[in-house]
Amino acid sequence: MANPTTRTRGTGSPARRTLTAAARAAAKRAGRPVRPEPGALGAEETPAGRTLLIDPPANGWEDPPEPEPSEVSEPPEAKSPEASESSEEPEAEAPESSEEEPEEGAPGRRIGRRVLAAVLGVVLVAALAVAAVLGWQYRQGRQAEQARGEAVAAARRAAPVVLSYDYRHLDRDFARARALLTGHFRDQYGKTTQTVVAPTATKYHGVVKATVAAPGDGGAPAVSVVSAGPDKAVVLLFVNQVTESTQVPEPRLDLNRVRMTLARTADGWKVSGVDAL
Repeated sequence: MANPTTRTRGTGSPARRTLTAAARAAAKRAGRPVRPEPGALGAEETPAGRTLLIDPPANGWEDPPEPEPSEVSEPPEAKSPEASESSEEPEAEAPESSEEEPEEGAPGRRIGRRVLAAVLGVVLVAALAVAAVLGWQYRQGRQAEQARGEAVAAARRAAPVVLSYDYRHLDRDFARARALLTGHFRDQYGKTTQTVVAPTATKYHGVVKATVAAPGDGGAPAVSVVSAGPDKAVVLLFVNQVTESTQVPEPRLDLNRVRMTLARTADGWKVSGVDAL
């Protein structure tokens, strides 16, 4: 029969752990309290170096059942190196994702710069176009205003010359008038004066003197601009014509409205048409 006396060999020896578990199981079956072993809970109260006597159970010592593998949990430090490395991999990849963000945003910034440059270019072109149009309109307005004044002055000078003649010096009068005309109207005037006016004036001693009507108090002549452009103008004049001939006993006064068209030439403004209204 084995000696029930067991000498403790150390706090963590396997023999003591097995004996203690067996003692607990036997005490439970026998209904007796278990006397603590050295090294167990509360062992600090037992003086070191003492020998504990345990009575063996009637059926002998029985080892406690081994724990199931599923009930055994590994301590945190028992994890394999592979698991530790796998758990650390996402943390190592985090900086890579943060570094890629600027690369993904770079094309967007480049596209934004291109769009902004294109918009600025369109705005600049539009501004230049508007400036050019405004400048052209300003020049046109200045030229039109200048043409109005020049055309009115030319019409006032031309009307008395073109609409007057004296049978005593027709050639001189017609030559002076033709110098103020231009284009097709110049040729037409030459034919009309030579074939119609000259014979009639010579036969009846005709004399026609034309003047631009003006107020009696010395105001501005009755001249107005119908339309004016840089190269063409239409002027309306009120012309008084005094006619003398052998066909009328006394001088006759005719109050006429004349529309005169003028064109800009290399020699200045000249008359390109005359219509009696």
